Amino acid sequence: MILSFQLQIREIALKLKELPLNDPFRLKTVREFLEKLYAMGLIPTADTLERASKVSASSFCRRRLPVVMKRLEMAETVRNASDLVEQGHVRVGIELVTDPAFLVTRNLQDCITWTKDSKIRKHILNYNNERDDFLL
Repeated sequence: MILSFQLQIREIALKLKELPLNDPFRLKTVREFLEKLYAMGLIPTADTLERASKVSASSFCRRRLPVVMKRLEMAETVRNASDLVEQGHVRVGIELVTDPAFLVTRNLQDCITWTKDSKIRKHILNYNNERDDFLL
């Protein structure tokens, strides 16, 4: 499935390259396409169409929830992060996520937290001396 997304993105990029350079439709579509890929976190900057044609399966894998948690140092390993997600310790925004294949966009990356009832959250609050018995 990821490979089909990768191939579709590359096909769209190649088709957009074939359009005339000064075509207003091309300019608008390329800008929107690159902004979407950037917002998803698949490309580092939304500057050229070459970046879109270089999107790989690993770009999608780097945006999976356990990998992002490892990068944010919420877990020691990707496997550990995957277990925590499956056990229901993690929420993204206000929703509990139990699927390790969840794709985290750039906007949602800052919204990854522990669930309210998670023991991990309680241990972190105790460690940082931020635990309030009224809130628990």
